[in-house]
Amino acid sequence: MAALNSVGKLLVIVGETASGKSKLALELAKQFNGEIISADSWTVYRGFNIGTAKPSVEEQAQVAHHLLDIADPRVGYSAAEFKRRASEVIIDINNRGNLPILVGGTGLYIDSVIYDYGFLPAGTSEQREHLNTLTIEELMAKIKAAKINTKGIDTRNKRRLIRLIETRGLRPNKGGLRPKTLILGLALPVETLVQRITERVDNMLKSGLKDEVKSLADKYGWDTEPMKGIGYREWRNHFEGKQSLEQTKESIIRSSLQLAKKQRTWFRSSRYDQPSDHNATIERNKSIQWLQNLQQALPVVQKFLSK
Repeated sequence: MAALNSVGKLLVIVGETASGKSKLALELAKQFNGEIISADSWTVYRGFNIGTAKPSVEEQAQVAHHLLDIADPRVGYSAAEFKRRASEVIIDINNRGNLPILVGGTGLYIDSVIYDYGFLPAGTSEQREHLNTLTIEELMAKIKAAKINTKGIDTRNKRRLIRLIETRGLRPNKGGLRPKTLILGLALPVETLVQRITERVDNMLKSGLKDEVKSLADKYGWDTEPMKGIGYREWRNHFEGKQSLEQTKESIIRSSLQLAKKQRTWFRSSRYDQPSDHNATIERNKSIQWLQNLQQALPVVQKFLSK
């Protein structure tokens, strides 16, 4: 068993949406006595299940999963809070002699843990309350007036915009790569990914996504943070009679493909190296070992654990 609070081994699995990260993590967890830590900014919310592709009850019964269903949709959730809780879970899993497997597509969540982000303190409660009363358009106007760079920020995410104003555009400090950490990346051909995304959306619809969204919209309203996620926000026009079911489905697929492109850029680029020349040729992150399936992953993980 790992010594209390020592830095133990950590397996990280990253990649695009629908690339098979969760399935790979599940299989590796079964073989190597692992426990899964979800690094996804949407599966943290209680009740948001089908549209987030949250691991099923059966999958969660096979292997221990952590940091699912931990956030109140009305309150929201931050990367700083994720880092704190994920770090505690990793230590706990190591101390019990098991292998923590951090898996997900939210790059900021992943990076906050493996690069030990030093997040800036929150603003005052008075400032936060005032900013919360503003619309996204009003927040963007403030950001533009302050000449704050929004590169890499989801400008549709109100909480991210508020945080940007609170920190005056400053970003978290980043340390070096965590010791004893193996990062695997799933890289599938684009054609395969498009097929998987389409099939996933079809399966979500068959599993009752429309009813789930309607129930959550009635309960929380459309402006609640997780209702702005892919698989949820696209339904508003449908329920308002402005968009057919087929158009809604196509919209979810398009949004998912756009997300996959952003994830591909984040995980495969030299973002980690923070190049001074932003026009430089983008290269793959050398910290990630890219592969396509379980067969390729097994010997890499075995070698990592044998050291």
